[in-house]
Amino acid sequence: MEAVQSSFDELGRPLSDLTFCIVDLETTGGSAAKGSKITEFGAVKVRAGEVLGEFQTLVNPDEHIPAFITVLTGITDQMVINAPRIAEVLPSFLEFARGAVLVAHNAPFDVGFLKFAARGLEIEWPRFEVLDTAILARRILTRDEVPNCKLSTLAAKFQATTTPNHRALDDARATVDVLHALFERLGPLGVSTLEEVSTYTSRVSPAQRKKRWLAEHLPNTPGVYLFRGPKDDVLYIGTSRNIRARARSYFTKSETRSRMAEMVQVAQRIEGISCASALEAQVRELRLIAHHKPPYNRRSRNQDKVAWLKLTQEAWPRLSVVRAILDDGADYIGPFRGRVAAEGAITALHDTFRIRQCTQRLSLKSRKSPCVLAEMGHCLSPCNGSATSEAYFAEVAGLRETMIGNPAVLIANITEKMETLSAAERYEDAALWRDRIGSFLHAAARTQRLRELTETDELLAAAPHPDGWEVHVFRFGRLAAAGVMPRGVLTQVWVDALLSSAESVEGGFGPVPAATAEETECLLRWLDQDGIRIVRGSWQCSSAGSARHLPNFSPAGLG
Repeated sequence: MEAVQSSFDELGRPLSDLTFCIVDLETTGGSAAKGSKITEFGAVKVRAGEVLGEFQTLVNPDEHIPAFITVLTGITDQMVINAPRIAEVLPSFLEFARGAVLVAHNAPFDVGFLKFAARGLEIEWPRFEVLDTAILARRILTRDEVPNCKLSTLAAKFQATTTPNHRALDDARATVDVLHALFERLGPLGVSTLEEVSTYTSRVSPAQRKKRWLAEHLPNTPGVYLFRGPKDDVLYIGTSRNIRARARSYFTKSETRSRMAEMVQVAQRIEGISCASALEAQVRELRLIAHHKPPYNRRSRNQDKVAWLKLTQEAWPRLSVVRAILDDGADYIGPFRGRVAAEGAITALHDTFRIRQCTQRLSLKSRKSPCVLAEMGHCLSPCNGSATSEAYFAEVAGLRETMIGNPAVLIANITEKMETLSAAERYEDAALWRDRIGSFLHAAARTQRLRELTETDELLAAAPHPDGWEVHVFRFGRLAAAGVMPRGVLTQVWVDALLSSAESVEGGFGPVPAATAEETECLLRWLDQDGIRIVRGSWQCSSAGSARHLPNFSPAGLG
């Protein structure tokens, strides 16, 4: 399948709906990698400001606790001699923290010790999301408010109910109060989800953060957003299940892509277009990008600049690489990702089928000197009358079957060639032929897949939606209408109304006559999801064809 711009984001998760596990450790030193061990666990689990539980235990490190650590924490060798060892404590802690967001003050220290201990015990580390209150405080508070972001300083600033004292549970309790205080500071700034908090901890220039107001008017709905520049020119187009949340994130997270950071600085306004569904938003994005060709979009800008492989309709048919599909009765496969890939596929086909490779026009009665390929037996040589039309068209028929049906003959020929080259230790040459046949199979499979929809005059399909059903109308591989059917309405009446408002689409002559290949493939991916129901019309995913051979011939760079 053709890659698409991966810009859809899940809805942000409100902080009030999440469980946080605030953890603090005491250790024998500053580095687990250098042999320091955990001596105490302290953790508090909270949700919506309410404490759900606490976890506290000393840990026997099986080594002497240095004197300076005892002075700092008050934990002595005598205190831990009967304590459980890390092999007993860590699984219990992981069970306690399961499903929660891990929070720590200076998280790399605490989480680093936990991960090191898990590796030593051969315990798979859960994929916790981690929040660092030290980093968050540094982003929120100014030097005028606090001289530093030590836990003791922040606890005093926010009047925490527990004073940190280098004992794990007390420090974890103090961190809970600091976390809630920092969340309260973020509330007026519109930061209310974990995703926004996580991105807020990134380094963002003040100028970039100040422009966040550009997104405040956008709706919290699926749709498309367009960043516009000083002359109202479109700079960038994206999609999201929540336009407002996604657009706001551009002003709160540090973009590693310098072009995107530059785009945000240039942007003067953001336009939002609400859509009935995520699928409609994806399609609108593709169409808008193709129309505006925004300078900051890398993908989908040139959906029309693709290559096709054409079997011509001439007296003596031949293969040709073309940029567009015409209504000329010829057979086409593609699109390829570029002319080079298409020419590689042609090379594989010419090695298997002895049709002409010259580009001159030939009549059935042409009499010209044969070329070198004819003399070598690689062409039936219709140019000098050596080939009968019956023999030539039998060869063309085999080629056509390979292109639009079963490629078994091509695969057998190229596989034998690859095996011969490999036996001679000519591995690079064998790989080149693998890539050529892979290019062909990829394009042929795309064509066969596209025809599943482009030859269907009308298809109504539905997917579950929180408010009922999202329904889409596809006509000849193009999205013609989209809507959400509420629960309790008369289905037939609602569907008839949607159909009456749907775009009229003319059928065509090729695999993508009514839309771009990217749009049709977007619809196909949606249809492949679990839970899709066909409301009207019929559609069937093809089981045979070129796609089943692709795993054995995967050229570099092809998906």
